[in-house]
Amino acid sequence: MIKAAVVGVNNIGKIHCRYFKENNDTDLIAVCDLNKELANAAANEFNVLAYTDLKSMLENEEVDVISIATGGKENGSHHFAPARMAIEAGKDVLVEKPLSNNIEEARELVSYAKAKNVRLACNLNHRFVPVAEQAKKWIDNGDLGALLYLNMKLTIGNPNESSPWIHMRALHTHSIDVIRYFGGNIKRVQAFMTKAPGRKVWSTASINLQFESGAVGHLTGSYDMDNNHPIESCEVAGNKGRFFIDNVYENLTFYPHKSSELKVFRNSVLTGMNGFNETFKNRINTFISEIKQAISPDLITGSGLEALAAQEVIEAAIRSQLENGAVIEIGK
Repeated sequence: MIKAAVVGVNNIGKIHCRYFKENNDTDLIAVCDLNKELANAAANEFNVLAYTDLKSMLENEEVDVISIATGGKENGSHHFAPARMAIEAGKDVLVEKPLSNNIEEARELVSYAKAKNVRLACNLNHRFVPVAEQAKKWIDNGDLGALLYLNMKLTIGNPNESSPWIHMRALHTHSIDVIRYFGGNIKRVQAFMTKAPGRKVWSTASINLQFESGAVGHLTGSYDMDNNHPIESCEVAGNKGRFFIDNVYENLTFYPHKSSELKVFRNSVLTGMNGFNETFKNRINTFISEIKQAISPDLITGSGLEALAAQEVIEAAIRSQLENGAVIEIGK
């Protein structure tokens, strides 16, 4: 049995707790939060031990895997310290996105996990849905042919005004990861951003992408939309066909060239998912399965390295906006 603990048990942390608790291969034994009331409430809800100090938890509990679900500025500034401490202790670690809102800290986490030979994963849960898995199979099998373009949209309503870049750093690790999952490494980025009426932050973005393969792409992102509408779509096209994913996990349609016969998968038939929170379940279950199978740290899916690659694209987009829409080469 894999012993698990969750650090940071506000809303997202409790989702992590729930799915560790439900997994047949894990035993959730402890939670940790600087807020004693939150820690005690989660401990009571899940019948585990409560800690307010991670160092103490690591010294007193035999834990195999630790989820870091703390928050902070741009949803990531409180990730680095507990994640590094867990890595130092030799634990497998699952970190909420982004790894850190500071790109240097994100790079250090990936480098340190490699040096310690531990599994560092990120909660890139949008890719952990059966429709994305099926779509990836079509790409890998050559059903789309050579990829030509990828269009992604991720939009929600979020009034947070705490940082000029919160929309980019807090949200788009997800969208860039899905784009990279289908299209591979991104080579060049160009971004244009705007502020909705009354807003102080860059709340809507249009980002052009070029992949190492030569394919081109685009991301439209916004914190200015109605949450009652579909939040995410993805279109991938090649010279033999294209597919379209609607609203994260609900629908997948494949349009083969030179044929009027479509392949359509819907949630009720393909996945039976009962809501967005089950993307967390799929992600956590995959990580636990890979730990159980002793998958090498450099071969796990949704790894810290993949999350970092998405963050590098985000930072390039921010730089492009600062430089009046300049084209930015990744890694330069």
